[in-house]
Amino acid sequence: MSHAHLEISDERGQRVVALDRPLLLIGRRTNADLQFSGADVSREHAEIVRDGDRYRLHDRGSRFGTFVNGEQITEHTLVAGDVIRLGRSGGVQLVFSLDGESALRQGSGDAGDLRQMAAILNGLRALGSGRVLDEVLTLVMDSAIEVTKAERGFVMLADKTGALEFKIARARDGVTLSGTSFTTSEKIPREVFSTGRSLIVADLLDGDLAGAHGGTIAIGIRHVQCVPLRVSAPSGGPLAGTAQVIGVLYLDGRERSTMTSGATAASLEAFATQAALAIESARLYAESAEKARTDRDLRIAADIQRALLPELTHERASCDLAAVSVPCRTVGGDFFDYLDVNEAEFGFALGDVSGKGPPAALLAAVVQSNFVAQAPVSPDPADTMARLNKALLRRAIEARFATMCYGALTPDGRFRYCNAGQEPPLVIQRDGVRWLETGGPVLGLLPFATYECETVTLGPGDIVVFFSDGVTEARNTASDEFGRDRLLSAVQQCHGVKSEVVLDRLLSAVNEFSAGTPQADDITALVLRYHGPGRL
Repeated sequence: MSHAHLEISDERGQRVVALDRPLLLIGRRTNADLQFSGADVSREHAEIVRDGDRYRLHDRGSRFGTFVNGEQITEHTLVAGDVIRLGRSGGVQLVFSLDGESALRQGSGDAGDLRQMAAILNGLRALGSGRVLDEVLTLVMDSAIEVTKAERGFVMLADKTGALEFKIARARDGVTLSGTSFTTSEKIPREVFSTGRSLIVADLLDGDLAGAHGGTIAIGIRHVQCVPLRVSAPSGGPLAGTAQVIGVLYLDGRERSTMTSGATAASLEAFATQAALAIESARLYAESAEKARTDRDLRIAADIQRALLPELTHERASCDLAAVSVPCRTVGGDFFDYLDVNEAEFGFALGDVSGKGPPAALLAAVVQSNFVAQAPVSPDPADTMARLNKALLRRAIEARFATMCYGALTPDGRFRYCNAGQEPPLVIQRDGVRWLETGGPVLGLLPFATYECETVTLGPGDIVVFFSDGVTEARNTASDEFGRDRLLSAVQQCHGVKSEVVLDRLLSAVNEFSAGTPQADDITALVLRYHGPGRL
Protein backbone atom coordinates (compact mmCIF):
# COMPACT_ATOMS: atom_id res chain seq x y z
CA MET A 1 0.00 0.00 0.00
CA SER A 2 1.28 3.49 -0.86
CA HIS A 3 1.96 5.88 2.00
CA ALA A 4 0.25 9.23 1.53
CA HIS A 5 1.15 12.56 3.04
CA LEU A 6 -0.11 16.12 3.04
CA GLU A 7 2.42 18.93 2.89
CA ILE A 8 0.74 21.87 4.60
CA SER A 9 1.45 25.57 4.06
CA ASP A 10 -0.41 28.05 6.25
CA GLU A 11 0.23 30.96 8.59
CA ARG A 12 2.25 28.65 10.87
CA GLY A 13 4.63 27.70 8.08
CA GLN A 14 5.17 24.32 6.38
CA ARG A 15 4.78 20.83 7.84
CA VAL A 16 4.03 17.26 6.75
CA VAL A 17 1.09 15.18 8.01
CA ALA A 18 0.71 11.45 7.24
CA LEU A 19 -2.66 10.20 5.98
CA ASP A 20 -2.69 7.17 8.29
CA ARG A 21 -6.42 6.99 9.16
CA PRO A 22 -9.52 6.07 7.17
CA LEU A 23 -10.99 9.57 7.45
CA LEU A 24 -9.30 12.91 8.03
CA LEU A 25 -11.60 15.82 9.00
CA ILE A 26 -10.35 19.29 8.02
CA GLY A 27 -11.85 22.47 9.44
CA ARG A 28 -11.93 25.14 12.09
CA ARG A 29 -13.48 22.93 14.80
CA THR A 30 -11.28 22.15 17.78
CA ASN A 31 -11.81 18.40 17.34
CA ALA A 32 -10.90 18.42 13.61
CA ASP A 33 -8.01 16.15 12.64
CA LEU A 34 -6.48 19.09 10.78
CA GLN A 35 -7.49 22.34 12.40
CA PHE A 36 -6.96 25.73 10.70
CA SER A 37 -8.00 29.15 11.94
CA GLY A 38 -8.23 31.01 8.61
CA ALA A 39 -11.28 33.19 7.99
CA ASP A 40 -12.00 31.27 4.77
CA VAL A 41 -12.04 27.89 6.57
CA SER A 42 -15.44 26.56 7.67
CA ARG A 43 -15.98 24.66 10.92
CA GLU A 44 -16.24 21.39 8.98
CA HIS A 45 -14.65 22.37 5.70
CA ALA A 46 -13.59 19.10 3.98
CA GLU A 47 -12.54 15.50 4.57
CA ILE A 48 -10.15 13.00 2.99
CA VAL A 49 -11.41 9.41 2.89
CA ARG A 50 -9.08 6.46 2.23
CA ASP A 51 -10.53 3.75 -0.02
CA GLY A 52 -7.87 1.04 -0.50
CA ASP A 53 -5.03 2.73 -2.39
CA ARG A 54 -7.19 5.70 -3.33
CA TYR A 55 -7.78 8.90 -1.39
CA ARG A 56 -10.90 10.91 -2.06
CA LEU A 57 -11.36 14.55 -1.07
CA HIS A 58 -14.92 15.70 -0.21
CA ASP A 59 -16.06 19.28 0.39
CA ARG A 60 -18.47 19.34 3.35
CA GLY A 61 -20.55 22.30 2.21
CA SER A 62 -17.91 24.88 3.10
CA ARG A 63 -18.79 28.55 2.71
CA PHE A 64 -15.82 29.55 0.56
CA GLY A 65 -15.18 26.28 -1.25
CA THR A 66 -12.46 23.68 -1.65
CA PHE A 67 -10.16 23.89 -4.67
CA VAL A 68 -7.82 21.37 -6.30
CA ASN A 69 -5.24 22.78 -8.71
CA GLY A 70 -7.29 25.96 -8.95
CA GLU A 71 -10.64 24.31 -9.72
CA GLN A 72 -13.45 24.24 -7.15
CA ILE A 73 -14.57 20.69 -6.34
CA THR A 74 -17.18 18.86 -4.33
CA GLU A 75 -15.47 15.49 -4.68
CA HIS A 76 -12.09 14.56 -6.16
CA THR A 77 -9.80 11.52 -6.25
CA LEU A 78 -6.36 12.78 -5.27
CA VAL A 79 -3.21 12.10 -7.30
CA ALA A 80 0.38 12.92 -6.38
CA GLY A 81 1.11 16.62 -6.76
CA ASP A 82 -2.48 17.80 -6.35
CA VAL A 83 -2.58 21.15 -4.59
CA ILE A 84 -5.59 21.62 -2.29
CA ARG A 85 -6.70 25.11 -1.31
CA LEU A 86 -9.20 25.85 1.42
CA GLY A 87 -11.24 28.96 0.61
CA ARG A 88 -10.53 31.70 -1.89
CA SER A 89 -7.66 33.55 -0.20
CA GLY A 90 -5.09 30.78 -0.51
CA GLY A 91 -4.07 31.18 3.11
CA VAL A 92 -4.29 27.39 3.64
CA GLN A 93 -2.81 25.00 1.06
CA LEU A 94 -2.12 21.28 1.17
CA VAL A 95 -0.09 19.25 -1.36
CA PHE A 96 -0.93 15.56 -1.68
CA SER A 97 2.06 13.19 -2.13
CA LEU A 98 2.61 9.41 -2.20
CA ASP A 99 5.44 7.22 -0.88
CA GLY A 100 6.93 10.16 0.95
CA GLU A 101 7.86 12.02 -2.22
CA SER A 102 7.37 15.72 -1.74
CA ALA A 103 5.74 17.54 -4.60
CA LEU A 104 7.16 20.73 -3.18
CA ARG A 105 10.69 19.47 -2.73
CA GLN A 106 11.01 17.13 -5.73
CA GLY A 107 10.30 18.54 -9.19
CA SER A 108 8.40 21.55 -7.83
CA GLY A 109 11.05 23.77 -6.41
CA ASP A 110 9.58 26.62 -8.44
CA ALA A 111 6.24 26.21 -6.67
CA GLY A 112 8.04 26.48 -3.34
CA ASP A 113 9.79 29.63 -4.59
CA LEU A 114 6.42 31.07 -5.52
CA ARG A 115 5.13 30.42 -2.01
CA GLN A 116 8.21 32.13 -0.65
CA MET A 117 7.55 35.13 -2.89
CA ALA A 118 3.91 35.15 -1.76
CA ALA A 119 5.12 35.35 1.82
CA ILE A 120 7.43 38.23 0.88
CA LEU A 121 4.56 40.11 -0.77
CA ASN A 122 2.39 39.49 2.27
CA GLY A 123 5.12 40.95 4.46
CA LEU A 124 5.47 43.98 2.22
CA ARG A 125 1.73 44.57 2.45
CA ALA A 126 1.71 44.18 6.21
CA LEU A 127 4.72 46.44 6.73
CA GLY A 128 3.46 49.05 4.32
CA SER A 129 6.76 49.10 2.39
CA GLY A 130 5.07 48.21 -0.91
CA ARG A 131 2.94 51.33 -1.03
CA VAL A 132 4.21 52.70 -4.35
CA LEU A 133 2.05 50.95 -6.92
CA ASP A 134 4.63 50.92 -9.73
CA GLU A 135 7.20 49.30 -7.45
CA VAL A 136 4.75 46.62 -6.31
CA LEU A 137 3.74 45.83 -9.89
CA THR A 138 7.38 45.55 -10.91
CA LEU A 139 8.14 43.22 -8.01
CA VAL A 140 5.12 41.04 -8.83
CA MET A 141 6.02 40.70 -12.50
CA ASP A 142 9.76 40.11 -12.04
CA SER A 143 9.14 37.52 -9.30
CA ALA A 144 6.53 35.61 -11.31
CA ILE A 145 8.68 35.58 -14.47
CA GLU A 146 11.81 34.48 -12.66
CA VAL A 147 10.20 31.60 -10.77
CA THR A 148 7.98 30.23 -13.57
CA LYS A 149 10.68 30.71 -16.23
CA ALA A 150 8.14 32.53 -18.40
CA GLU A 151 9.49 34.87 -21.06
CA ARG A 152 7.08 37.75 -20.57
CA GLY A 153 4.18 38.85 -18.46
CA PHE A 154 1.83 41.70 -17.76
CA VAL A 155 -0.67 42.94 -15.19
CA MET A 156 -4.01 44.45 -16.07
CA LEU A 157 -6.16 46.12 -13.41
CA ALA A 158 -9.82 47.11 -13.47
CA ASP A 159 -10.46 50.85 -13.68
CA LYS A 160 -13.32 52.64 -11.95
CA THR A 161 -15.74 51.59 -14.68
CA GLY A 162 -14.76 47.92 -14.33
CA ALA A 163 -12.85 47.76 -17.62
CA LEU A 164 -9.40 46.17 -17.73
CA GLU A 165 -6.55 48.67 -18.01
CA PHE A 166 -2.98 47.73 -19.02
CA LYS A 167 -0.58 48.58 -16.16
CA ILE A 168 2.82 46.97 -16.64
CA ALA A 169 4.56 44.49 -18.96
CA ARG A 170 7.95 42.93 -18.24
CA ALA A 171 10.29 40.42 -19.83
CA ARG A 172 13.16 38.41 -18.41
CA ASP A 173 16.08 40.27 -16.83
CA GLY A 174 13.82 43.11 -15.69
CA VAL A 175 13.13 44.52 -19.16
CA THR A 176 10.08 46.78 -19.36
CA LEU A 177 7.88 46.34 -22.42
CA SER A 178 5.55 48.96 -23.84
CA GLY A 179 1.90 48.13 -24.26
CA THR A 180 2.08 48.75 -28.01
CA SER A 181 4.96 46.29 -28.46
CA PHE A 182 3.37 43.55 -26.35
CA THR A 183 1.54 41.35 -28.85
CA THR A 184 -0.79 39.08 -26.93
CA SER A 185 -4.25 37.64 -26.84
CA GLU A 186 -6.97 39.89 -25.45
CA LYS A 187 -9.35 36.97 -25.12
CA ILE A 188 -7.48 35.09 -22.38
CA PRO A 189 -7.11 37.93 -19.82
CA ARG A 190 -10.67 39.12 -20.38
CA GLU A 191 -12.03 35.60 -19.92
CA VAL A 192 -10.04 35.10 -16.72
CA PHE A 193 -11.19 38.50 -15.43
CA SER A 194 -14.85 37.88 -16.18
CA THR A 195 -14.97 34.29 -14.86
CA GLY A 196 -12.50 34.66 -11.98
CA ARG A 197 -10.96 31.31 -12.97
CA SER A 198 -7.35 30.66 -13.94
CA LEU A 199 -6.58 29.57 -17.48
CA ILE A 200 -3.62 27.40 -18.51
CA VAL A 201 -2.90 26.89 -22.20
CA ALA A 202 -0.25 24.23 -22.68
CA ASP A 203 -0.03 24.91 -26.42
CA LEU A 204 -1.85 27.60 -28.38
CA LEU A 205 -1.61 25.44 -31.49
CA ASP A 206 -3.85 22.79 -29.99
CA GLY A 207 -7.46 22.45 -31.13
CA ASP A 208 -9.38 25.59 -32.00
CA LEU A 209 -7.09 27.96 -30.13
CA ALA A 210 -4.81 28.83 -33.04
CA GLY A 211 -7.42 30.92 -34.84
CA ALA A 212 -8.19 32.97 -31.74
CA HIS A 213 -4.56 33.76 -30.92
CA GLY A 214 -2.95 34.20 -34.31
CA GLY A 215 -1.01 37.35 -33.36
CA THR A 216 0.53 35.69 -30.32
CA ILE A 217 1.39 32.51 -32.20
CA ALA A 218 3.00 34.56 -35.00
CA ILE A 219 5.78 35.67 -32.67
CA GLY A 220 6.37 32.14 -31.42
CA ILE A 221 4.40 32.16 -28.16
CA ARG A 222 2.93 28.74 -27.33
CA HIS A 223 2.37 28.46 -23.60
CA VAL A 224 0.17 30.76 -21.49
CA GLN A 225 -0.83 31.00 -17.85
CA CYS A 226 -3.28 33.66 -16.67
CA VAL A 227 -4.58 33.94 -13.10
CA PRO A 228 -7.07 36.36 -11.52
CA LEU A 229 -5.93 38.94 -8.99
CA ARG A 230 -8.55 38.56 -6.28
CA VAL A 231 -9.16 40.39 -2.99
CA SER A 232 -11.90 40.09 -0.40
CA ALA A 233 -14.59 42.76 -0.37
CA PRO A 234 -14.32 45.24 2.54
CA SER A 235 -15.87 44.07 5.79
CA GLY A 236 -19.09 45.81 6.76
CA GLY A 237 -20.08 46.36 3.12
CA PRO A 238 -22.89 44.66 1.20
CA LEU A 239 -20.44 42.22 -0.41
CA ALA A 240 -18.44 41.46 2.75
CA GLY A 241 -16.98 37.96 2.71
CA THR A 242 -17.03 37.68 -1.08
CA ALA A 243 -14.03 37.87 -3.38
CA GLN A 244 -13.56 40.64 -5.93
CA VAL A 245 -11.37 40.25 -9.01
CA ILE A 246 -9.35 43.45 -9.44
CA GLY A 247 -7.31 42.36 -12.45
CA VAL A 248 -5.24 39.58 -13.99
CA LEU A 249 -1.63 38.34 -13.98
CA TYR A 250 -0.62 36.97 -17.37
CA LEU A 251 2.54 34.96 -18.28
CA ASP A 252 3.60 33.36 -21.54
CA GLY A 253 6.58 31.90 -23.36
CA ARG A 254 7.91 29.84 -26.22
CA GLU A 255 9.06 26.96 -24.00
CA ARG A 256 6.78 24.92 -21.75
CA SER A 257 9.32 24.93 -18.84
CA THR A 258 7.50 24.60 -15.51
CA MET A 259 4.91 27.35 -15.98
CA THR A 260 2.08 25.00 -17.00
CA SER A 261 2.73 22.22 -14.48
CA GLY A 262 -0.11 21.56 -12.04
CA ALA A 263 1.86 22.31 -8.88
CA THR A 264 3.37 25.52 -10.23
CA ALA A 265 0.02 26.68 -11.58
CA ALA A 266 -1.74 26.16 -8.26
CA SER A 267 1.08 27.84 -6.38
CA LEU A 268 0.94 30.77 -8.81
CA GLU A 269 -2.67 31.27 -7.73
CA ALA A 270 -1.57 31.62 -4.12
CA PHE A 271 1.14 34.02 -5.25
CA ALA A 272 -1.46 35.99 -7.23
CA THR A 273 -3.68 36.26 -4.14
CA GLN A 274 -0.90 37.87 -2.10
CA ALA A 275 0.11 39.96 -5.10
CA ALA A 276 -3.47 41.22 -5.42
CA LEU A 277 -3.52 42.23 -1.76
CA ALA A 278 -0.20 44.07 -2.12
CA ILE A 279 -1.40 45.79 -5.32
CA GLU A 280 -4.72 46.80 -3.77
CA SER A 281 -2.94 48.10 -0.67
CA ALA A 282 -0.61 50.17 -2.85
CA ARG A 283 -3.49 51.44 -4.96
CA LEU A 284 -5.57 52.43 -1.93
CA TYR A 285 -2.54 54.15 -0.41
CA ALA A 286 -1.99 56.10 -3.65
CA GLU A 287 -5.65 57.14 -3.71
CA SER A 288 -5.46 58.13 -0.06
CA ALA A 289 -2.28 60.15 -0.67
CA GLU A 290 -3.88 61.88 -3.66
CA LYS A 291 -7.00 62.66 -1.62
CA ALA A 292 -4.81 64.06 1.16
CA ARG A 293 -3.04 66.31 -1.36
CA THR A 294 -6.36 67.46 -2.78
CA ASP A 295 -7.76 68.13 0.68
CA ARG A 296 -4.64 70.12 1.58
CA ASP A 297 -4.89 72.17 -1.62
CA LEU A 298 -8.58 72.85 -0.94
CA ARG A 299 -7.81 73.98 2.62
CA ILE A 300 -5.20 76.39 1.27
CA ALA A 301 -7.68 77.59 -1.37
CA ALA A 302 -10.29 78.14 1.37
CA ASP A 303 -7.79 80.17 3.40
CA ILE A 304 -7.00 82.29 0.34
CA GLN A 305 -10.68 82.78 -0.43
CA ARG A 306 -11.36 83.92 3.13
CA ALA A 307 -8.40 86.30 2.88
CA LEU A 308 -9.90 87.86 -0.27
CA LEU A 309 -13.06 88.77 1.65
CA PRO A 310 -13.03 91.92 3.80
CA GLU A 311 -13.69 91.92 7.55
CA LEU A 312 -17.05 90.43 8.52
CA THR A 313 -18.09 93.63 10.32
CA HIS A 314 -17.50 97.29 9.50
CA GLU A 315 -18.35 100.51 11.36
CA ARG A 316 -18.32 104.04 9.97
CA ALA A 317 -19.97 107.36 10.70
CA SER A 318 -23.06 106.83 8.57
CA CYS A 319 -23.61 103.09 8.83
CA ASP A 320 -22.57 99.71 10.22
CA LEU A 321 -22.30 96.50 8.21
CA ALA A 322 -22.12 92.75 8.90
CA ALA A 323 -21.67 89.95 6.37
CA VAL A 324 -20.93 86.23 6.17
CA SER A 325 -20.29 83.63 3.47
CA VAL A 326 -20.66 79.90 4.22
CA PRO A 327 -19.66 77.64 1.29
CA CYS A 328 -21.44 74.30 0.98
CA ARG A 329 -18.05 72.76 0.08
CA THR A 330 -14.54 73.69 1.15
CA VAL A 331 -14.56 76.63 -1.25
CA GLY A 332 -17.53 78.30 -2.89
CA GLY A 333 -18.72 80.68 -5.58
CA ASP A 334 -20.27 83.42 -3.40
CA PHE A 335 -18.52 86.58 -2.27
CA PHE A 336 -19.19 89.98 -0.72
CA ASP A 337 -17.09 93.13 -0.65
CA TYR A 338 -17.23 96.78 0.35
CA LEU A 339 -15.01 99.82 -0.26
CA ASP A 340 -14.93 103.61 -0.42
CA VAL A 341 -15.94 104.32 -4.02
CA ASN A 342 -14.96 107.99 -3.72
CA GLU A 343 -14.79 110.66 -1.06
CA ALA A 344 -18.58 110.79 -0.76
CA GLU A 345 -19.82 107.22 -1.36
CA PHE A 346 -19.46 103.87 0.37
CA GLY A 347 -19.98 100.91 -1.96
CA PHE A 348 -20.89 97.32 -1.10
CA ALA A 349 -21.79 94.27 -3.19
CA LEU A 350 -22.74 90.61 -3.03
CA GLY A 351 -22.16 88.16 -5.87
CA ASP A 352 -22.92 84.55 -6.72
CA VAL A 353 -21.12 82.61 -9.47
CA SER A 354 -22.81 79.65 -11.19
CA GLY A 355 -21.64 76.26 -9.98
CA LYS A 356 -19.89 75.09 -6.84
CA GLY A 357 -16.46 74.11 -5.64
CA PRO A 358 -13.05 75.16 -7.03
CA PRO A 359 -14.20 76.28 -10.54
CA ALA A 360 -16.82 78.59 -9.04
CA ALA A 361 -14.32 79.87 -6.46
CA LEU A 362 -11.84 80.81 -9.18
CA LEU A 363 -14.46 82.72 -11.16
CA ALA A 364 -15.73 84.40 -7.98
CA ALA A 365 -12.20 85.71 -7.35
CA VAL A 366 -12.13 87.08 -10.92
CA VAL A 367 -15.50 88.83 -10.51
CA GLN A 368 -14.56 90.23 -7.10
CA SER A 369 -11.22 91.59 -8.29
CA ASN A 370 -12.88 93.19 -11.32
CA PHE A 371 -15.51 94.78 -9.08
CA VAL A 372 -12.86 96.32 -6.83
CA ALA A 373 -11.08 97.66 -9.92
CA GLN A 374 -14.18 98.97 -11.73
CA ALA A 375 -16.29 100.43 -8.89
CA PRO A 376 -14.13 103.56 -8.36
CA VAL A 377 -14.03 104.29 -12.13
CA SER A 378 -17.63 105.47 -12.36
CA PRO A 379 -20.06 106.73 -9.68
CA ASP A 380 -22.95 104.97 -11.46
CA PRO A 381 -23.58 101.35 -10.28
CA ALA A 382 -25.24 100.53 -13.63
CA ASP A 383 -22.11 101.60 -15.50
CA THR A 384 -20.00 99.44 -13.18
CA MET A 385 -22.18 96.41 -13.94
CA ALA A 386 -21.84 97.00 -17.70
CA ARG A 387 -18.06 97.11 -17.35
CA LEU A 388 -18.07 93.88 -15.32
CA ASN A 389 -20.23 92.19 -17.94
CA LYS A 390 -17.77 93.09 -20.71
CA ALA A 391 -14.80 91.94 -18.61
CA LEU A 392 -16.37 88.52 -18.05
CA LEU A 393 -17.35 88.15 -21.70
CA ARG A 394 -13.72 88.69 -22.69
CA ARG A 395 -12.82 85.59 -20.64
CA ALA A 396 -15.37 83.54 -22.63
CA ILE A 397 -15.79 80.89 -19.93
CA GLU A 398 -18.40 78.51 -21.31
CA ALA A 399 -21.62 78.13 -19.30
CA ARG A 400 -20.24 80.29 -16.49
CA PHE A 401 -21.94 83.47 -15.34
CA ALA A 402 -22.42 85.52 -12.19
CA THR A 403 -25.26 87.32 -10.48
CA MET A 404 -24.51 90.40 -8.42
CA CYS A 405 -26.07 93.36 -6.67
CA TYR A 406 -24.04 96.51 -6.06
CA GLY A 407 -25.09 99.59 -4.13
CA ALA A 408 -23.43 102.89 -3.14
CA LEU A 409 -24.49 104.95 -0.11
CA THR A 410 -23.81 108.63 0.58
CA PRO A 411 -23.74 110.08 4.13
CA ASP A 412 -27.04 111.87 3.55
CA GLY A 413 -28.86 108.54 2.90
CA ARG A 414 -28.96 108.52 -0.90
CA PHE A 415 -28.62 104.85 -1.86
CA ARG A 416 -28.10 103.96 -5.53
CA TYR A 417 -28.09 100.32 -6.61
CA CYS A 418 -28.08 98.00 -9.63
CA ASN A 419 -29.17 94.36 -9.44
CA ALA A 420 -27.70 92.04 -12.12
CA GLY A 421 -29.82 88.91 -11.77
CA GLN A 422 -29.25 88.57 -8.03
CA GLU A 423 -31.96 87.70 -5.48
CA PRO A 424 -33.69 91.08 -4.88
CA PRO A 425 -32.26 92.74 -1.75
CA LEU A 426 -34.66 93.85 0.96
CA VAL A 427 -34.90 97.35 2.44
CA ILE A 428 -36.62 97.61 5.83
CA GLN A 429 -37.84 101.15 6.49
CA ARG A 430 -39.85 102.63 9.30
CA ASP A 431 -43.05 102.64 7.27
CA GLY A 432 -42.65 99.34 5.35
CA VAL A 433 -40.38 97.13 3.24
CA ARG A 434 -39.40 97.04 -0.42
CA TRP A 435 -37.53 94.65 -2.73
CA LEU A 436 -34.76 96.07 -4.92
CA GLU A 437 -35.20 94.61 -8.42
CA THR A 438 -33.99 97.32 -10.79
CA GLY A 439 -30.91 96.40 -12.83
CA GLY A 440 -30.40 93.95 -15.67
CA PRO A 441 -29.48 90.38 -16.63
CA VAL A 442 -26.76 88.18 -15.18
CA LEU A 443 -23.12 89.02 -15.87
CA GLY A 444 -21.01 87.23 -18.46
CA LEU A 445 -23.66 85.85 -20.84
CA LEU A 446 -25.13 88.64 -23.03
CA PRO A 447 -22.81 90.96 -25.02
CA PHE A 448 -25.47 93.63 -25.53
CA ALA A 449 -26.94 93.62 -22.02
CA THR A 450 -27.95 96.98 -20.56
CA TYR A 451 -28.26 97.89 -16.89
CA GLU A 452 -30.29 100.47 -14.98
CA CYS A 453 -29.79 102.16 -11.64
CA GLU A 454 -32.39 103.15 -9.03
CA THR A 455 -32.03 105.56 -6.13
CA VAL A 456 -33.62 104.92 -2.73
CA THR A 457 -33.55 107.42 0.10
CA LEU A 458 -32.70 105.79 3.44
CA GLY A 459 -33.70 107.16 6.83
CA PRO A 460 -32.05 106.61 10.20
CA GLY A 461 -32.36 102.96 11.28
CA ASP A 462 -33.21 101.65 7.80
CA ILE A 463 -31.83 98.20 7.04
CA VAL A 464 -30.54 96.88 3.69
CA VAL A 465 -30.29 93.07 3.36
CA PHE A 466 -28.32 91.47 0.48
CA PHE A 467 -28.42 87.67 0.20
CA SER A 468 -27.59 84.86 -2.24
CA ASP A 469 -30.07 82.27 -3.49
CA GLY A 470 -28.51 79.77 -1.08
CA VAL A 471 -30.58 81.53 1.61
CA THR A 472 -33.98 81.49 -0.10
CA GLU A 473 -33.45 78.05 -1.66
CA ALA A 474 -32.37 76.32 1.55
CA ARG A 475 -34.59 73.26 2.04
CA ASN A 476 -35.98 71.40 5.03
CA THR A 477 -36.48 67.65 5.40
CA ALA A 478 -39.83 67.93 3.56
CA SER A 479 -38.02 69.56 0.59
CA ASP A 480 -39.77 72.92 1.16
CA GLU A 481 -37.75 76.04 0.32
CA PHE A 482 -37.02 78.75 2.89
CA GLY A 483 -38.23 81.37 0.42
CA ARG A 484 -38.60 85.13 0.55
CA ASP A 485 -41.63 85.08 2.84
CA ARG A 486 -39.73 83.32 5.64
CA LEU A 487 -36.78 85.64 5.08
CA LEU A 488 -39.06 88.64 5.42
CA SER A 489 -40.64 87.23 8.60
CA ALA A 490 -37.19 86.73 10.14
CA VAL A 491 -36.02 90.34 9.68
CA GLN A 492 -39.15 92.45 9.15
CA GLN A 493 -39.24 93.74 12.74
CA CYS A 494 -35.53 94.64 12.77
CA HIS A 495 -35.73 98.31 11.83
CA GLY A 496 -33.03 100.17 13.76
CA VAL A 497 -31.40 96.96 15.01
CA LYS A 498 -27.60 96.65 14.70
CA SER A 499 -26.53 94.87 11.50
CA GLU A 500 -24.79 91.99 13.35
CA VAL A 501 -27.98 91.17 15.25
CA VAL A 502 -30.09 91.23 12.08
CA LEU A 503 -27.62 88.90 10.35
CA ASP A 504 -27.70 86.49 13.31
CA ARG A 505 -31.52 86.41 13.26
CA LEU A 506 -31.54 85.66 9.54
CA LEU A 507 -28.96 82.86 9.77
CA SER A 508 -30.68 81.36 12.82
CA ALA A 509 -33.98 81.25 10.95
CA VAL A 510 -32.34 79.50 7.98
CA ASN A 511 -30.50 76.99 10.17
CA GLU A 512 -33.59 76.20 12.23
CA PHE A 513 -35.68 75.72 9.08
CA SER A 514 -33.15 73.42 7.33
CA ALA A 515 -32.04 71.47 10.42
CA GLY A 516 -31.28 67.86 9.47
CA THR A 517 -30.77 68.69 5.78
CA PRO A 518 -27.28 68.98 4.25
CA GLN A 519 -26.40 72.43 2.93
CA ALA A 520 -26.88 72.27 -0.85
CA ASP A 521 -25.61 75.72 -1.86
CA ASP A 522 -23.34 78.49 -0.66
CA ILE A 523 -25.06 80.82 1.83
CA THR A 524 -24.00 84.47 1.79
CA ALA A 525 -25.69 87.50 3.31
CA LEU A 526 -24.79 91.16 3.94
CA VAL A 527 -26.72 93.52 6.22
CA LEU A 528 -26.24 97.30 6.40
CA ARG A 529 -27.86 99.67 8.91
CA TYR A 530 -27.96 103.36 8.04
CA HIS A 531 -27.36 105.62 11.04
CA GLY A 532 -28.37 108.94 9.54
CA PRO A 533 -26.41 111.99 8.33
CA GLY A 534 -23.73 113.34 10.66
CA ARG A 535 -24.09 110.48 13.22
CA LEU A 536 -20.95 108.66 14.37
